[in-house]
Amino acid sequence: MASLNKLKPTEVFQQFEEILKVPRPSKKEGKIIMFLLDFAKKHNLKVKKDSVGNVLILKPATKGYEKKQTVVLQSHIDMVCEKNNNIKHDFDKDSIIPVIDKEWVKAKGTTLGADDGIGIAAQLALLASKKNQHGKIECLFTVDEETGLTGAFALKPGFFTGKTLLNLDSEDEGELFIGCAGGKDTVAALKYTNKKTPGKQVALKILVSGLTGGHSGDDIHKGFANALKILTRFLWFVNQNYGLRLSKFEGGNLRNAIAREASATFVVTSKLPRKIIQEFEKFSANIKSEFSVTEPNITLTIELCDKPQNVIDKKSQFRLLNALYGCPHGVIAWSQEMPGLVETSTNLASIKFISKNKIEVTTSQRSSVESAKNDIVNMVSSIFILAGFNVKNSDGYPGWKPNTNSKILNISKTAYNKLFGKYPIVRAIHAGLECGLFLEKYPKLDMISFGPTLRGVHSPSERLQISTVQKFWDLLLEILKNVPSTK
Repeated sequence: MASLNKLKPTEVFQQFEEILKVPRPSKKEGKIIMFLLDFAKKHNLKVKKDSVGNVLILKPATKGYEKKQTVVLQSHIDMVCEKNNNIKHDFDKDSIIPVIDKEWVKAKGTTLGADDGIGIAAQLALLASKKNQHGKIECLFTVDEETGLTGAFALKPGFFTGKTLLNLDSEDEGELFIGCAGGKDTVAALKYTNKKTPGKQVALKILVSGLTGGHSGDDIHKGFANALKILTRFLWFVNQNYGLRLSKFEGGNLRNAIAREASATFVVTSKLPRKIIQEFEKFSANIKSEFSVTEPNITLTIELCDKPQNVIDKKSQFRLLNALYGCPHGVIAWSQEMPGLVETSTNLASIKFISKNKIEVTTSQRSSVESAKNDIVNMVSSIFILAGFNVKNSDGYPGWKPNTNSKILNISKTAYNKLFGKYPIVRAIHAGLECGLFLEKYPKLDMISFGPTLRGVHSPSERLQISTVQKFWDLLLEILKNVPSTK
């Protein structure tokens, strides 16, 4: 386990290293909540917790800054829990093992949880500090951002008092975010009947692995492959041209992550395996060529395996393969107002056999335009409805409309230019942030979002660029020193 204590800023990395020791999967944040409550007690700070687990720690203004406006610092305390297949790790119990790789901090075969552990670390470093100057601060730690935005949804008006909020959950140093996409999940369930595997059949197993994966918002436009779409493509081809009986098809994991791995087991007549393997070799070569730039580590394998006892019925197999092939994945539209910003997208996230007779397909849709969000939700839903699935949509969450006249934005731009001799890029993000929900509860909030540089979030390749943490920390301190006084 690499020690992060020698990295700068020391006070932030020391806190981050402590956070990595505390398990904090989404919807299982009990241990990190206790960690925060104990931290507040240790530092003699006022703290409160609401009914869902959101925590607020308050720190008085430092001397000479008593008249400054109160600022809310916010991050979420849960993390995406993804790991490579060859890694033994229990996210409910085990610490994250950090590794220093040149200019990056990453984890040993798992997600690092710098999303948003580094935001938490900056808050704790500020709360523990006796030297940094600032007005009254309220540090808000929300639960379950990654899988349901539960903490932001449940936040009650009046839980905090500040009217300026700094969201510490962005992933590109040198950029200030003033807007984000809204999102919604579409979950399709198909009931099937188990049938006894026909005689004189040979079983094959296919595995697609080694993909980059990544965040279904931030990375959706980068051309990364989706393991579910790749595997569907081959299964559909074999079924159309040779016939197969599908026994199992699973892959992907989280609704907000691009599927990195998928596997399927199926049977064909005894005379076909060699031909199927030959077709797979050609298919594999084509896929590797198509994704040679974005997926250099892609692995596609096929092998003979033990014949399964059961296969799914033909009608359900037909519905499943055609629905998955027809289901869109990726960018649907680019913003016409902000060049380079994805406006609307959809992610085919996971396929799971959740019982002996039920298959569940999870997808997620995002858009910075509410009507476009609803349109892509309806588009995806209609495909599965036509295929005979039972479709349910989540309530979703709102986007955050940019405010280019924001006071805290102008303060932050000036602070960045003072520190680094240039102005930051100001833009919106295609990922979902909690800010849209905060704005519903606190309509007068003035907000920005910023952070150090992260790459590969929501996947085991997640990494934090060390040098950008110092800049992130310096900017946070400079902003706090320049918050205006109350009138």
